[in-house]
Amino acid sequence: MTKALRVIQVVPSLEGGGVERGVLEVGQALVERGFTSIVISGGGRLVPSLEAGGSQHFEFPVGKKSLMTLLRVRQYRHLLVNLQPDIVHVRSRLPAWMTYFALRGWPKAQRRPVWLNTVHGLYSVNAYSAIMTRSVHVIAVSETARRYVLENYSDCPSTRVTVIPRGVDPSAFPYGYQADSGFVEAFCVQHQLGQSAPILTLPGRFTRLKGHLAFLHAIAKLKAVWPDVMGLMIGKIDGKSAAYVEELRATIDQLQLHQNVRIIDQVANIRDVYAMSDVVLSLSEKPESFGRTVLEALSLGVPVVGWAHGGVAEILSNVFPAGAVAQGDMDGLIERLKAIIREQQRPPEQHPYTLTHSLSMELNLYERLAESFA
Repeated sequence: MTKALRVIQVVPSLEGGGVERGVLEVGQALVERGFTSIVISGGGRLVPSLEAGGSQHFEFPVGKKSLMTLLRVRQYRHLLVNLQPDIVHVRSRLPAWMTYFALRGWPKAQRRPVWLNTVHGLYSVNAYSAIMTRSVHVIAVSETARRYVLENYSDCPSTRVTVIPRGVDPSAFPYGYQADSGFVEAFCVQHQLGQSAPILTLPGRFTRLKGHLAFLHAIAKLKAVWPDVMGLMIGKIDGKSAAYVEELRATIDQLQLHQNVRIIDQVANIRDVYAMSDVVLSLSEKPESFGRTVLEALSLGVPVVGWAHGGVAEILSNVFPAGAVAQGDMDGLIERLKAIIREQQRPPEQHPYTLTHSLSMELNLYERLAESFA
């Protein structure tokens, strides 16, 4: 296809997170291919980075959960009509509903854009979530997400679903990367870490589903082997998570892990924390659609151990099978961690989850859909 496409990505906000970073990556790839990249969102701290990459940004409250949002469908439609996109790519449920209603009232005299949704999560199955399967085509970020769609929404045929896993940029997470010595020294001093001790890291939001309790019990067991073992739990600490974090502190007291566990507010240079870790863990109680943090750590050459379900199981089976443990098997988890640390096992340098491959698949899909529905 020779036509320079106009692609709009729609996302609730651009504050941060894996989905939002993906929006910036796709926008940059669109610009590099000579296409027009536009993003509609409620704004956020990533907007300057988006625009620096050549994309245009239009602020609109597409993700604000309020009746007023749906009452602004006409304004949203007017914005889309004026922008004249070929593709409208939506990445969240409320913006998908906004787009659905906007396209229903599309002017007959103007060509309708192709509406595309990405299923980034395993949402609760209900009428509200079903909107993610109503678009012309659906991207699933893993085979797990694809099965979720096909098993729960029978009116969405498999021909309308394409699996495009997220990818990692090996230049941003290079294999064998060594954390900056100045960072390591300052980080160890700040958090009172012994640099010779095995370090295990559990990144992720402070919610009950992320497996922090399993992590703490694992550290307690490993302490019998390595008395100075360190467990780092890293995530955003705010008003929503404060009560849960206090519960975790009480568990640390109960297990007598004061010298072995640190609860750390999110850090900007998480890559360096991964690099100084002996193992990164993923212990979510419910299956996740993908597992970007897992992939980032593996890309650095850091072993990852996690429950073998959902998108994390897919990544581990394709990159580091030794890290997969049956969900809830605490004895298996402990033995696997011991073996990986003692044997200094490492994932291979080559893997299929590259950012270049992911972006190429996504942009090629844009072109095919635009051509098919021209």
